[in-house]
Amino acid sequence: MNTFINIVPDQNTIVQAANRIKPYIHHTPVLTSSIINNIFNAELFFKCENFQKAGAFKSRGAVNTVFSLSDEQLKNGVCTHSSGNHAQALARAARLRNTKAYIVMPKNSPIVKVNAVKYYGGKITFCKPNLKAREDTLNIIISNTNATEVHPYNDNRIIAAQATAAKELIEETGFLDIIMTPVGGGGLLSGTALSVHYFSPKTKVIAAEPEKADDAFRSFYQRKLIPSKNPDTIADGLLTSLGTITFPIILKFVNEIVTVSENAIIESMKLVWERMKIIIEPSSAVPIAALLEKKIDPTNKKIGIILSGGNVDLEKLPWNK
Repeated sequence: MNTFINIVPDQNTIVQAANRIKPYIHHTPVLTSSIINNIFNAELFFKCENFQKAGAFKSRGAVNTVFSLSDEQLKNGVCTHSSGNHAQALARAARLRNTKAYIVMPKNSPIVKVNAVKYYGGKITFCKPNLKAREDTLNIIISNTNATEVHPYNDNRIIAAQATAAKELIEETGFLDIIMTPVGGGGLLSGTALSVHYFSPKTKVIAAEPEKADDAFRSFYQRKLIPSKNPDTIADGLLTSLGTITFPIILKFVNEIVTVSENAIIESMKLVWERMKIIIEPSSAVPIAALLEKKIDPTNKKIGIILSGGNVDLEKLPWNK
């Protein structure tokens, strides 16, 4: 890795990322719902990354990183491991640069995400659904292909671009009391926290995580990096551990992390589908679940929520089990 990756993105780096990715991504809308506002007695502003290219915020980071690479770095393609959203985002970004994408995916990845990777031309290798298998399989692919690794979150080019979603949200809504995101590997959360620090420093940043995948919660409050072990949640985008780059940013700039139940995730997902008429995946529903379970008090506050993605396997909707 070059030294750039290990420097925390500054304000200018985030602005540069925004300019670099602008031609290749959607400037996603911010939606509101008077019904949901009334339920929580708050003003909620939903940044709809479920409408993003490839269906999730991950397109921001993948495009920024791939378009930061030289032709020489791209000549053997790019590679990663991902349960889905980063996988399809990287496959799409690689296609935009006319290079190959080698993707390691757990064999239990949602079929909708597998199909999207194939659609964008990604070459998939399946592995057992644990981090060691993902990393070991990727290392074999790197040794066989010499492809350039694009990590799903532990890379400051990724973080700088994920920060652009919160930057757009702040620019569109003005001052917010709180911005909320889900947290898995921490790319979106660390980027959001940096954007808030630079562009709206009086706003609080609160992350939400499934109780059954609570490594970020435990890491944050114990002040040491605790890996995710056997996570068991319908929020398949939040199964990974925090990274060595994302974790220090989160420790420094995030105010709070809360956990939520599986039932609250399902109920929150249904709430958005039914009341806002938009499709979000379980990971996107996790911050709303924190409000539903009263893990934070939203009363009379302006709250921005980043809806991280909308890639849902319609054959396996969680409320149909």
